[in-house]
Amino acid sequence: MGGARSDGDRRDRNRPRAPQAVARLPRQVREELTDRLRQTRRAFGESDVQVVEPPLLRRAVGASALGNCMEWFDFGVYSYLAATIGKVFFPGASPAAQVISSFATFAAAFVVRPLGGLVFGPLGDRIGRQKVLATTMIMMAVGTFAIGVIPGYGTIGIAAPVLLLLARMVQGFSTGGEYGGATTFVAEYSPDRRRGFLSSWLDFGTFVGYALGSALVTVLNLALTDQQMLSWGWRVPFLVAGPLGVIGLYMRLKLEESPAFQQQLDEHEKALVQESARSEFQDIVRSHWPELLVCMGLVLLYNVTNYMVTGYLPTYQTETLKRSSGSGDLLVLIGMLWIVVLITFLGRLSDRVGRRPVYGVAAAAMIVLAVPAFVLIKAHGTWPPILGVLLLATLLACFAAPSAATLPALFPTAVRYAAMGIGFNFAVAAFGGTTPLVTAALVTATGDDLMPAYYLMLAGAIGLLTVRFLPESAQVPLKGSRPMVGSHQERRELITVSEELYAFTRERERRQLRSHPG
Repeated sequence: MGGARSDGDRRDRNRPRAPQAVARLPRQVREELTDRLRQTRRAFGESDVQVVEPPLLRRAVGASALGNCMEWFDFGVYSYLAATIGKVFFPGASPAAQVISSFATFAAAFVVRPLGGLVFGPLGDRIGRQKVLATTMIMMAVGTFAIGVIPGYGTIGIAAPVLLLLARMVQGFSTGGEYGGATTFVAEYSPDRRRGFLSSWLDFGTFVGYALGSALVTVLNLALTDQQMLSWGWRVPFLVAGPLGVIGLYMRLKLEESPAFQQQLDEHEKALVQESARSEFQDIVRSHWPELLVCMGLVLLYNVTNYMVTGYLPTYQTETLKRSSGSGDLLVLIGMLWIVVLITFLGRLSDRVGRRPVYGVAAAAMIVLAVPAFVLIKAHGTWPPILGVLLLATLLACFAAPSAATLPALFPTAVRYAAMGIGFNFAVAAFGGTTPLVTAALVTATGDDLMPAYYLMLAGAIGLLTVRFLPESAQVPLKGSRPMVGSHQERRELITVSEELYAFTRERERRQLRSHPG
């Protein structure tokens, strides 16, 4: 025993002790920096660390979040008005068929989302994120405004639902390039230490847009009679899209291109991204399929929950639980406002404890709490339904907060926009956007009004499995990009840490060679 202890003591004495600054680094950051230092065979210099000036960072994050708010206001009001739209455009069908037909048109926008991702993703990797995001902004505004001016079925017959479908497809096509581009843009602007917090502002904008849409619909439902809503009131939220689109376009045209995109545009990268979109798609699938599967699993978890709460829950309360549209919309609005309060705090939490714990705990909680949440939503009274919606909203906030930082970190800069367009949009089209349609059909077919909860439990199980394969990216530089910091002081600190880490790594390697000379 004594010999064993002395051998262990000798090994401890031979093992170099990490400097305090190096020891404080999160494990994933230390491993990533060590790999980079081994490749360069030197510590970082000033040119190796990118500084994002605070005014530029605030403008990039603010404009992206504001544009996203406007975009998702446009996209979200449809779900709040699904029952009314069903009566306007499908008047001959039964109430259940009207809802399903309306949600089928809702889901049609998601069918073309992958096509939008396949077009806008490679384009964003070639010509830049900013130009594509300005294009998606104006396309969404045009598509939404068009819905507001389409005559109803009683005026132009079958042409009405056909035009509605076309307008929804324009929305879906533009959205195919929106979220992947916006998350890529914000992630590439954010300092590594604060990427979770800063990127969470993008989804903050998303839910503010949802909340504004919900609030406007709620006010209209309370202020107007049912006949007035059917006649003209439902058009108001869609007509607001015109001026909002102009404001969003102006904001996005004022942005500068992201530092990571500018960095990768040397001659080698220019040659790399000139290949055709088809060959790029094949290369991404072939080379990055594990990351694509992880991306799709997390997107499924986030968006099934998202569209269950924002897309299906208002209709579930009016059509299944037979509550007034005003009370149903108000309940969802409370949930949206709760998400807005939580989301940036959860983004900051993901920077501190990591993305994986936030996703994992919330996915496990979804499996346990989905049924109790819907039991509360179904209950009579005021507070049980509010508590049920707040439970679902809290879980949704946990999935939304880290997403804009986690998903872009899966892919390298040269293909990040395109890969996000593939992984995100295919998952949303297959699982997220179809959630209201599938859930409404399941409730109608089975008569079981807890079907939405079972659907969420399945999404939670898939999400929990996905987290097992998710690499931790909190505070880690993006693949293919220089480390990002928020000030020159932080750059000096990182350079000093890299010098200590490089010296520590070299000393450890020398001692290993002396211990094992063969």
